Amino acid sequence: MEGESRKRMKHGIDEIGQEVIDGAALVIVEKEETETNIVGSEEMELNIAHIFEKIEHFTQMVSELLESGKAMFKELSNEFEERLISIHKEQMEKWQEEIKELRLLDASNEEASGILNNARYVLQNPHIDS
Repeated sequence: MEGESRKRMKHGIDEIGQEVIDGAALVIVEKEETETNIVGSEEMELNIAHIFEKIEHFTQMVSELLESGKAMFKELSNEFEERLISIHKEQMEKWQEEIKELRLLDASNEEASGILNNARYVLQNPHIDS
């Protein structure tokens, strides 16, 4: 179940990254079409160029954040997995120790029970010499 969640998260992040790349490509195509179709004042062209620079900067920033987020999630996922395995191992060791103690106690109880049964037999049959 954890693997499926991780795959869905990775798939979602990859989709967002692809959308950013596709969006950037679309912006470049639109920019080229805009440049060829409309000739405006120099000031307007500078404003448009400035907006395109903002778009490119923002797209780069989003892409970097996505990569950073992917790395962070991967690191957290690895740490989570390692800790969960460690917790499982510790619990298994505790239970194994508990089983060992129960077996020792059982053996001790069996030995005591045997001694008591022998004593009871001797007490009930006083004519038997030891």
